[in-house]
Amino acid sequence: MRVHSFSHVAITVADFNRSVRFYWDVFGAPVVGVNEDHDPQRLRTFFGVDPVDPVDPSDPADPRLTIGWVRIPGGATIEVFEFTPSRQPPAAVEWSRPGITHFSMNVRDTARWHDYLVSKGVEIVSPPEQSPKGHTFFFVKDPDGNLIELIDNKHMRPILRWLGPLGGFVFRHTMYRRYYRAR
Repeated sequence: MRVHSFSHVAITVADFNRSVRFYWDVFGAPVVGVNEDHDPQRLRTFFGVDPVDPVDPSDPADPRLTIGWVRIPGGATIEVFEFTPSRQPPAAVEWSRPGITHFSMNVRDTARWHDYLVSKGVEIVSPPEQSPKGHTFFFVKDPDGNLIELIDNKHMRPILRWLGPLGGFVFRHTMYRRYYRAR
């Protein structure tokens, strides 16, 4: 059995419309689908949503969910969830804690992207940096604090695109084979 490709990353946001506008205005990523028809009982059981009515806290409200799919140029998708009512504050990213920390987008010219995002008022977490291998990258936050890495793989672009599968096979059986053994 083999996976065909990466499908999507999912984020939960406080305001669906604000997030859709952000990804469109900043990255040119359109929303390509929306689903707002969800059984409140399933939201309680499957997603663990137990909302409280903001007007009468003793009366549980019916939870609502809006899910949308934002297509990033190149084919990746961000699945966007907005639960209503939402009682959860955003969680701070802790790099050393197991779990997802960020998602990344391939770009060309991180310095130019940095200047563009500053002009758009996007929260910049770090200035562009160069790795020892030559690629450049930096981090920004979306309106809900989700970390986004913008990376320019430079000379590795064609290698990753065309030789990635071959390199994966070769490296799995040579210099990286120790990572495939049981501990």
